[in-house]
Amino acid sequence: MKHMMYAGTAMLAAALLPGAAQAQGTVKIGVISAYSGQFADTATQIDNGIKLYMKQHGDTVAGKKIEIIRKDTGGPNPDVAKRLAQELVVRDQADILAGFTLTPEALGAASVSEEAKKLMVVMNAATGIITSRSPYIVRTSFTVGQVADTLGKWAATKGGAKKVYTMVSDFGPGIDAEKFFQNAFKSAGGEIAGSVRMPVANPDFSAFVQRAKDLNPESIFVFVPGGAQPAALGKAFAERGMDPKKINILSTGEPVDETAVKALGELALGRISGWHYDYNLKNKANAEFVKAFNAEFKRNPDFFAVGGYDGMHLIYEALKKSGGKTDGDSLLAASKELKWDSPRGPVSIDPATREMIQTIYIRKVEKVGSEIVNVEFDKVENVKGM
Repeated sequence: MKHMMYAGTAMLAAALLPGAAQAQGTVKIGVISAYSGQFADTATQIDNGIKLYMKQHGDTVAGKKIEIIRKDTGGPNPDVAKRLAQELVVRDQADILAGFTLTPEALGAASVSEEAKKLMVVMNAATGIITSRSPYIVRTSFTVGQVADTLGKWAATKGGAKKVYTMVSDFGPGIDAEKFFQNAFKSAGGEIAGSVRMPVANPDFSAFVQRAKDLNPESIFVFVPGGAQPAALGKAFAERGMDPKKINILSTGEPVDETAVKALGELALGRISGWHYDYNLKNKANAEFVKAFNAEFKRNPDFFAVGGYDGMHLIYEALKKSGGKTDGDSLLAASKELKWDSPRGPVSIDPATREMIQTIYIRKVEKVGSEIVNVEFDKVENVKGM
């Protein structure tokens, strides 16, 4: 196994030689995600998006068979992600790297992408610096800064917020959320009442929420990763009487995703968020996507799923545009030209940054019939990643 851990140029150079995959007309896509551990459902939803796209569009593109090779990081471990990327490139002769549930995974694999000149499609991990770590990375999810900056400006100019306290998880995306929200909010005339960074690993939110309550802010901005934490934080707010109908609780989409809202029930009513995708979005592409996803997986798609779905769209269209070429430079050039109608609305790849240009929706948790859901009431179009 020692040879798999070696990250030297000589080893990865083998990936640049004509391999059996190309000779046999197969395109191998190595998907690196946290298929087990705390974030396993995140990886499952990314994978569901991949599976649905391939079911709808077939497994042959530009005359080549698509083969998916899945690798489990077990959680946000950059060293494991790097080792798995090396295995995929050297041993499995993967043509493309994809997936990446969390930022540490993407950062771990980035150097392998650069050295081996492999297209790397980030389907979720959302810290802004990721695409700068390899010229072959293209992201089909979003950046936290893209959402937090938009929401910060909106809150100060249209949302009526004057003073905000910020609460974020203490890792890359949370720090991005804090920085971009605070800077945008202050530049639009708002004031930051204070801030706190919370441990990302299994935090007890009670002390942090009490600290916020003691300051009695008119508004709070929150970022925590998707999974179990949004509902836990929401319940901590409720236990301390911080009612979103009396205090503005603003956030990115994770703290009010479908799972969190179902867990919180009416405790979530009134919460406002900025986000790039929700299964309730009203457009033709999304209606078809949600219907097909439910038929296949018996659940609604979320932003993880649409990241995987759009990631496969990018890979398929890049292969078509490149005439079936699988080298990183050809696929990268083709990717930079892409624009399409996603379930999230019109999107395109920014050729300068290799990030998604997309709409950020402003939503409020409301009761619609018997369901409690996010309802879009404003939007900002053509937002660039940052």
